[in-house]
Amino acid sequence: MNALLYAITVLIWGTTWIAIKLQLGDVPAPVSIAWRFWLAAAVLLAILVVTKKPVWPPRRAWRYLVAQGTALFCCNFLCFYYASAHVPSGLVAVVFSTAPVWNAINGRLFMGRPIRGSVMGGAALGLAGIGLLFLPQMQGHWTDANLLVGLALALLGTLCFSAGNLLSSRMQALGLTPWLTNTWAMFIGAAILTLGALALGMPFRIEPTTQYVGSLLYLAIPGSVIGFTAYLLLVGRMGPDRAAYCTVLFPVVALTVSSVYEDYHWSAAAFGGLALVIAGNLLAFLPVKAKAPAAAVAAPARS
Repeated sequence: MNALLYAITVLIWGTTWIAIKLQLGDVPAPVSIAWRFWLAAAVLLAILVVTKKPVWPPRRAWRYLVAQGTALFCCNFLCFYYASAHVPSGLVAVVFSTAPVWNAINGRLFMGRPIRGSVMGGAALGLAGIGLLFLPQMQGHWTDANLLVGLALALLGTLCFSAGNLLSSRMQALGLTPWLTNTWAMFIGAAILTLGALALGMPFRIEPTTQYVGSLLYLAIPGSVIGFTAYLLLVGRMGPDRAAYCTVLFPVVALTVSSVYEDYHWSAAAFGGLALVIAGNLLAFLPVKAKAPAAAVAAPARS
């Protein structure tokens, strides 16, 4: 099941960049993101009703839901949309691929979880691999005056993503499933985005084109309903640090698709980067060695 959830997340999130690119245009980014999560939350709520699962979270969960909706389904996406306006998408992907490191560090700081060396080592290899994959795209941009702004936004977005991971892990520990928590966190994120867009005078509309509507449906249903639910189920089953390694692997899927649709050319450095990503992936998922029982290691008693 872990392998299936991991594959679903990587394949879906590795292709959502196409739909996001198709959405860029006349509709402001906060409005597009809000439409995405209004629709995704409505679909999730319908699934809960049809399957006769609980649809209302307990009172103790609402503080976590508000925090997750703000961090994961609002600020995270705003940061990355606006970071992409200042920084090449390859560099944004490199920053985002540090998510396993932040999940491990934040899990230690806020939840007392041990930091596994294999996860950190795998993340380091993956980050180096992503750097090689995107090195040609990043060259020539290091002296751009807007680069620091874009990097700061990308880092903030990654931290918001990490916070959302830990909040989901906490709520799953309370017995709440991502099907329920995603529903209400997405509603909250969409409401915040809507109120912010209206307060700033942004036109709250949908572009009536096949391209925009089709990309919106893809981002809302496969990208959000399926992708986020699969990923956060993985967070509950494997822990935030190991689950977040998806963020290192899905840019590789994006580049593979780009080689077909955008004429991306694989260089020797890119193949080396891919090898590092695969090696890091294998290292991150090494099984944890169980400690031997005390009785097995105790010295035998004298007869």
